[in-house]
Amino acid sequence: MSKYPNLFKPIKIGSLELPNRIVMAPLTRMRAGKGNVPTQMNATYYAQRASAGLIISEATQVSPQGVGLPNTPGIHSPEQVEGWQLVTEAVHNCGGRIFLQLWHVGRCSYPSLQPNGQLPVAPSAIASQEDNTGEEPYVVPRALETVEIPQIIEQYRQGAKNAMLAGFDGVEIHSANGYLLDQFLQDNSNKRTDQYGGSIENRARLLMEVTEAVTQVWGNERVGVRLSPSSTYKDMHDSNPEALFNYVVTQLNHFNLAYLHIVGPRVKGSQDDFTEKKVQLGVRHFRPLYAGNLITAGGYNGVTGEAVVADGDADLVAYGRWFIANPDLPKRFFLDAPLNQYHRPTFFDGDEQGYTDYPFLEQSQQIL
Repeated sequence: MSKYPNLFKPIKIGSLELPNRIVMAPLTRMRAGKGNVPTQMNATYYAQRASAGLIISEATQVSPQGVGLPNTPGIHSPEQVEGWQLVTEAVHNCGGRIFLQLWHVGRCSYPSLQPNGQLPVAPSAIASQEDNTGEEPYVVPRALETVEIPQIIEQYRQGAKNAMLAGFDGVEIHSANGYLLDQFLQDNSNKRTDQYGGSIENRARLLMEVTEAVTQVWGNERVGVRLSPSSTYKDMHDSNPEALFNYVVTQLNHFNLAYLHIVGPRVKGSQDDFTEKKVQLGVRHFRPLYAGNLITAGGYNGVTGEAVVADGDADLVAYGRWFIANPDLPKRFFLDAPLNQYHRPTFFDGDEQGYTDYPFLEQSQQIL
């Protein structure tokens, strides 16, 4: 009997049977190959972690315009689809299940990463004031014209189709962490006066239209959505976050999705955030509002992950940093075995070091 029995209860999300409730969170690692194409090294990394109940891939651009960081994968070219096929085949050969996270960074980019050196796009011409230590400041983006919005929705639709071609089991729509869909939701970054700005209903319109497009490709039961209602990452905030996200979560109920994924207040990007916040909209707040499966993410360990499922506040728990350092994290939780410590300097960019070379439990015991 495991110390964490609730984490090891099988669960069905949509039409997909999961053997446990331990989810590998979407983790940007900046290790894609030339042309932002996944490589065999990426396939090895994901396959090592196939014992997760569900793997959610790193954020993956739906278009060249959606790129915000170098060496991050896309899903908009044939070469990228082929690269992801290496990954999904490797994961499936190890018995795993994997969703692709669909991503557009919006204003969180630079002309140097944009097609033809153009400005990044956003709901409004407002730059993120996020302190990008060691990086150039974000530029003032170009506000999308109303007539361009259908093109953005189509990019998500095509990304969903390409994910299906690449062999994924489903997709997650990235509407968190200060990227494009989150920028439309929150009124510090959305000052539009058309049907995509102003009221909460209007600001949520793009997310709902993207969700409609993606579910038309996959069916509702193979699509998830990620939100970060409490996060100030990438300079995000809203004048009435509780009303905004209560509305968004309630509306997402209508889609009967595979799951809704809520990033907790404790996490800002890849860092712990222990500052006192007025906004504390974690998974417990949304449990009464959402009828489907809830994934929670945000600095959990085995004990706290077990507790949040046992209490009924969430159905699954996403782990990021602990999955980076422990490819066999479910086994370690099941046996209550020691965990490898993660090495933060190798989180982003680089090669196999800090990526595919963390030892499995048997190897760790041999070292000891």
